[in-house]
Amino acid sequence: MKGQLRTPGPHLLSGLRILDLGTMVAGPVACTLFADFGAEVIKVEVPKRGDTVRDLGPFVDGKCLYWSVEARNKKSVTLDLRHPEGKELLLQLVEKADAVVENFRPGTLEKWGLGYDVLKARNPALVMLRISGFGQTGPYRERAGYDRIALAFGGLMGITGYADRPPVRIGTSTADYQSAILGAFALMMAIYHRDCHGGEGQEIDLAMYEAIIRFTEVLVPAYDRMGTVRERRGNKHFAAAPGEHFRTSDGRYLILTISADAGFQRLAGAMERGEWLADPRFESHEKRWQHVDELNAAVAAWIESQPVEQLCARLDEAKLAYSFIYSVEDIMKDPHYAARGTITSVCDPKIGPVRMAGVIPKFSGTPEKPIAAAPDLGEHNEEVYGGLLGLSADRIAALARLGVL
Repeated sequence: MKGQLRTPGPHLLSGLRILDLGTMVAGPVACTLFADFGAEVIKVEVPKRGDTVRDLGPFVDGKCLYWSVEARNKKSVTLDLRHPEGKELLLQLVEKADAVVENFRPGTLEKWGLGYDVLKARNPALVMLRISGFGQTGPYRERAGYDRIALAFGGLMGITGYADRPPVRIGTSTADYQSAILGAFALMMAIYHRDCHGGEGQEIDLAMYEAIIRFTEVLVPAYDRMGTVRERRGNKHFAAAPGEHFRTSDGRYLILTISADAGFQRLAGAMERGEWLADPRFESHEKRWQHVDELNAAVAAWIESQPVEQLCARLDEAKLAYSFIYSVEDIMKDPHYAARGTITSVCDPKIGPVRMAGVIPKFSGTPEKPIAAAPDLGEHNEEVYGGLLGLSADRIAALARLGVL
């Protein structure tokens, strides 16, 4: 905390303490990113029920695998924030924290008497990250919001899929995860500003739909200056001509997209289509985009005609970017994933080893933190309330009987 000596530690974020008040994905995953790099993350959960993710599955021997991934490296305490004694305990935790993260509907913490003004009164250096569907201000602030809502309102779902079919959801919770990444980045900036530039604690307001609209390329300026309303184009993209998901001779699909002139020249060489280089229709990407269907058809026919090993050899020799579209089975068997340790194994004391994506990215100068299994509900009550706040075992037991813990 600002003005206090931190205990030196071996990891990038050793010494930081984050209170995770969130539920589901966006807020909690922002905290998981901190926990992966050594911050102490204390997850505050509702007594008896815990975080909703615990109940979502899939399950192995009663343990939720989703929880195993997104609650790793955290400590779990239970606390009823609606109870007066629960509120006071949270404020005591706030006094010892660098930051608080929450993703309730705006106004929820204020209703409980735990708005940022109250928390900051107990810890002026506190940084608070607030993630919500539509933000803390604006006419839609009180609307509920979650991943698909943000994808829709942020403009991404409307341009995903094929023009003759309904819009399509992306395969994972993209809005949740983009919000988590942007939220963690914002939280780190605020902590840096506080600790390195003499700043104060502050409140961060992140709307999930804004985490989507921020990364929609030229969607807004193209409409603003040109009146262009981007539509669903399937797998075609205006910055890739040729570019598609091409079927290979063994029935798989391969992604190949070409934007730069040099890349197109190398593709023409690999395909033995030297005449393309003299064709004025293909002399620039802008012109190639006007003929993208013709180019895609030619590339598709060539790719499907090639034995896969020969195809890959030609693409590699031409130094072209490409990839087969992987299933999770492909990922788990791929030697590149194995060589980089992208997938790691976390030992869960109840269900044994669980393989999942490891700590990403990797740093050359600091050791990687061993991943701790996701905690049981309230597993760290005694450690946090007893060790950090100094409550006696009898007091902790009494609070549990009252339903506060």
